[in-house]
Amino acid sequence: MVTGAASGIGRATVELFVRLGARVTAADRDGAKLAAAVVAGHGVATVVGDVSDADDARRMIEAGTEHGGGLDVLVANAGIIPLGDVRETTPEAWDEVMGIDGRGMFLTCKYAIEEMTRNGKGGSVVCLSSISGLAGQSRQAAYGPAKFVATGLTKHLAVEWAAHGIRVNAVAPGTIRTERVAALRDEPGGAEYLETMAGAHPMGRLGEPEEVARAIAFLASDAASFVTGAVLPVDGGYLAQ
Repeated sequence: MVTGAASGIGRATVELFVRLGARVTAADRDGAKLAAAVVAGHGVATVVGDVSDADDARRMIEAGTEHGGGLDVLVANAGIIPLGDVRETTPEAWDEVMGIDGRGMFLTCKYAIEEMTRNGKGGSVVCLSSISGLAGQSRQAAYGPAKFVATGLTKHLAVEWAAHGIRVNAVAPGTIRTERVAALRDEPGGAEYLETMAGAHPMGRLGEPEEVARAIAFLASDAASFVTGAVLPVDGGYLAQ
């Protein structure tokens, strides 16, 4: 089950999992974009819904369970990335980010773990945090705290469910060349932000969605069978500074 699957890291993750032979359910709130991005068949089913809505989140997990004959992996990827300092960020913008990036991650993890405990086979959850969920950055007054939610949720759930054979990890991408990041160039301060971020990564470039997808696949797989509660940076060395 991959949420936020219509573009960016979610789409790249679906494509990689399909190549690895997984039966994937791809979810997104943008049905038209999801249909255009994900080719039905090849082991992929799609479901449209909003992760911040409890009924939709539960329905996504149910659809993934039915399609896969069980649920082995959740990739909790759905999120939005606004830019703004604390003066620019409205209460409504804060609520929207926390609703999708925070509440949405909580809900999808909750219902996935309920299913994994019900079937008794355990499973793997991979949450999408960020370098902004491990270190402070400017102009991320809402997004950064929401990603700290992802980091904290990962660690607490990992401890809580380890004895049930459920591993919970996260990736913390740096600035990745997704469609959403590319669109920042057209937003106030976005071009300057992208220039700054490209130079801030010691590897001297932005990351690619496929590079994050490979880290997700590792954490989801049996190759990471003794890894839980980890937050893996995929950031070109950003957090090593």
